[in-house]
Amino acid sequence: MLTDAIDPSAVRRVLLIKLRHHGDVLLTSPLLTTLQAQLPHAEVDALVYHDTREMLSGHPGLSQLHTIDRQWKKRGPLGQLRAEWRLLATLKARRYDLVITLTEHNRGAWLVRLLQPRWSVGPDGPYGRFFRKSFTHRYLQVPGNRRHTVEIHLDALRRIGIYATPAQRALHIVPGDAAEASLTAKLQALGLQRGGYVLVHPTSRWLFKSWPPAQMAALIDTLSARGERILLTAAPSADELAMLADISGQLQHPVASLAGQLSLKELAAAIAGAKCYIGVDSVPMHLAAAVQTPCVALFGPSGDIEWGPWQVPHRVVAASVPCRPCGNAGCGGGWRSECLEKISVQQVLAAYDSLQEQGR
Repeated sequence: MLTDAIDPSAVRRVLLIKLRHHGDVLLTSPLLTTLQAQLPHAEVDALVYHDTREMLSGHPGLSQLHTIDRQWKKRGPLGQLRAEWRLLATLKARRYDLVITLTEHNRGAWLVRLLQPRWSVGPDGPYGRFFRKSFTHRYLQVPGNRRHTVEIHLDALRRIGIYATPAQRALHIVPGDAAEASLTAKLQALGLQRGGYVLVHPTSRWLFKSWPPAQMAALIDTLSARGERILLTAAPSADELAMLADISGQLQHPVASLAGQLSLKELAAAIAGAKCYIGVDSVPMHLAAAVQTPCVALFGPSGDIEWGPWQVPHRVVAASVPCRPCGNAGCGGGWRSECLEKISVQQVLAAYDSLQEQGR
């Protein structure tokens, strides 16, 4: 029996902190949904890095979205201190009753001590005495690719007596009217219609998670030969665009591309309009889950139980090798993942066909 559950009726304002990458932040959206449903009288804010803000902006359960810009340090010590002080003043003015941090970042521990909420929740683990003593509640974690990240996040709520319903555990993202309109115009320029294309996102910001270009090109050509309309996307980084150029240069059939041309909100809208998403373990895969687009996800070093597509029709394709998931940046840290190279084009096609058959 949980003897230190909080009193939900006494919570007026909540701050949710997630200082990680885009996909990690999107995987916190079920907490906003759950808190909105189960604490309807409370205002729920979030604090994330500025570049990840679009993962939560527009969420109906969010009252205010606060951000930390990692570029503040370029302003020099005094400029950074001023920015940090303004953020702290803004947060203190909100007078939070409950603060939940979902990362072991010491900033979360410092904020709890400075904001002095009645209740505070942080992850339990070997993060040092200062971190451990900062919180009124600490939630246990299940590492090692045995529990999905969404459930691990929700454990922070379970620890204080709040249990999400199955419906409340879904990912949620709001592309917004502006992104929807601009995406529609871009699709029309390519002669594509919503529901009439397969979106293929071959890259990840961590290229060791990506399938080799020759195999990806062979897959795209096979789908094109079947009559599928393909839309290629990628982030605007030089490395990812170079990989897209490599893939495109090997194609026998020309395909449409919006690589490097979409904002995160537009990408979410593009994935929402696709009949299927094909890609690797990266934020677009999580976007597919959030907009309920069936997806085929290729996994190499990362754990598909912990990071796989969440609550959406999907197929995970991975090589059967004893060392995965290792979590390393390629074999031996060499940025080349042989477990991904072992995945055949036929395996991915079979996964795609199986998923399409399921949807009929």
